Amino acid sequence: MVAQVAIAILYQENKFLMQLRDNIPTISYPGFWGLFGGHMEPGETPDVTVKREILEEIGYVLPTVSDFGCYPDEKAVRHVFHAPLVVELNQLVLSEGWDMGLVTPEDIHQGSCYSAIAGEVRPLGSIHQRILLDFMRRKNLTTNT
Repeated sequence: MVAQVAIAILYQENKFLMQLRDNIPTISYPGFWGLFGGHMEPGETPDVTVKREILEEIGYVLPTVSDFGCYPDEKAVRHVFHAPLVVELNQLVLSEGWDMGLVTPEDIHQGSCYSAIAGEVRPLGSIHQRILLDFMRRKNLTTNT
């Protein structure tokens, strides 16, 4: 059965909040940068899931959430939402993942980003990169910050 997940594009000043996923071989995209979110619980709608997951993962209450689209593949149906990040990074508490950071459009185009915690450049998950490239194209965001 294909997993149903809800994820969020969280943006602030032409940058995007991403999570460096734990380096656990049994999860999707281990050690890669990805968008925050997670699996839908039975009876949950995607918008309820994304709000719950963001609160659980970084302690952030989404002020608003807008539907962006759906990205199905053989592993998951990803319900994608977008919302502004209206707090500073130091006000978030990372409860899941290895690191988090604001990723630039340049990082997204090149497909990797440096993590101070990992001490190295780590790749973006391919589906997460594709979603962010689609988002930037639709919103006419340039690589200039």
